[in-house]
Amino acid sequence: MFEGIIGNEKIKESLKKNIIEDKISHSYLFLGVEGIGKQLIAKEFAKSILCTQKENNTYCNKCSSCIQFNSSNHADFKIIEPEGSSIKIEQIRQMQEKVQEKPIISKNKIYIINNADLLTIEAQNCLLKTLEEPPIHTIIMLIGSNENAFLSTIKSRCMIIHFQKINDEEIKEFLKNEYEITNISSNMIKTFQGSIKRAIEQKDNKEQYEKIEKIIKSLKTKDTVQILKNSRILYQSKESIFQMLDEMNVILINLAKEESNYANCIFLVEETKKRLKQNANLDMCIDNLLLQMIETV
Repeated sequence: MFEGIIGNEKIKESLKKNIIEDKISHSYLFLGVEGIGKQLIAKEFAKSILCTQKENNTYCNKCSSCIQFNSSNHADFKIIEPEGSSIKIEQIRQMQEKVQEKPIISKNKIYIINNADLLTIEAQNCLLKTLEEPPIHTIIMLIGSNENAFLSTIKSRCMIIHFQKINDEEIKEFLKNEYEITNISSNMIKTFQGSIKRAIEQKDNKEQYEKIEKIIKSLKTKDTVQILKNSRILYQSKESIFQMLDEMNVILINLAKEESNYANCIFLVEETKKRLKQNANLDMCIDNLLLQMIETV
């Protein structure tokens, strides 16, 4: 159980204890940054609960429940995902119709609501009815990264579990073992922000990161023409501009520890991100950012 899932050892032990002592809550809220294994742990936990022939207090991988779970075809297990940009009240109503039905294979029915912080207010109020009076056989697991998006009434009826970011050494070990990557700088590791998902997505961006680092280090030269020339990658990367701005801020944060002027640059980057999210012109935003950073540093 939880084999191969990195980090959050205390949480994994606590969930194992829930199974051993048969103290399973009717509702859980798993909170933490994206990409740290919340859904993987929720699914492993669900698989163990549903297993009909547990071995050493975990799933057996041999019973009909485990076989169907592994094939993503378990009658008593469902993952609810956002439809478009949110999880809508209709989706929760459909779930509520099903939770009243008795389990078919296992003793329980389990629903995972992934990205549950995208539940609309109407959907949360609707879900509240089930959380207040859950069928005895039903377990609901909500997974989210923004605790503030949940109504206090929802949180009060769930067992809240806060997941920790994966530490840098564990991420380095993961990249080494899974992808044979050993030469990523400690600064670049910080851009992953404790997320295995980010590490996987950005592992091949070493060259891009080094170019951004070069841009920032060249600010002190005050050579505007050369800096803008070196910054061509920012103008050409519309699809990944937010990722690059995040990488820029990680570098700036480290520099700000030694020189306070760089702290003002962090603010400039954040303001640029806000303008881009409001559909401002990319080239103009980058021009403005770089020129202000040159003046600041």
